[in-house]
Amino acid sequence: MDINLDNKPKTLSEEQGLFAYCVGQLLIHIHESGYYCTLGEAYRTPEQAAIYAKEGKGIVDSLHCKKLAIDLTLFRPGEAQPCEDSAYKAFGTYWKFLDSHNKWGGDFIKNGKPWPDNDHFEMHW
Repeated sequence: MDINLDNKPKTLSEEQGLFAYCVGQLLIHIHESGYYCTLGEAYRTPEQAAIYAKEGKGIVDSLHCKKLAIDLTLFRPGEAQPCEDSAYKAFGTYWKFLDSHNKWGGDFIKNGKPWPDNDHFEMHW
């Protein structure tokens, strides 16, 4: 269900605006599904991205640096959901449904092997 099929963003700020809209839709969906979440890292400096890449926790050209990625921690009332929880997969599927450019970290592959980052949601352009 591409939200903006006929008028795709042409500038980074337009892309960021569409990303923010999709995040809003995801947050509503999470809430309506009986979960809640906390917002993790949305913006990452290029310097921090380089540190994470060196530590094997991320990549240098992270979309967090362009404000096109966010990490979310899911909760059921009273407890955090582990990143392996199936709820992340369900919300990842919903995220990808919102726009064909949305990618979910649970689908990541690195060096030909699964490299899941289930709490990560991003938009590619």
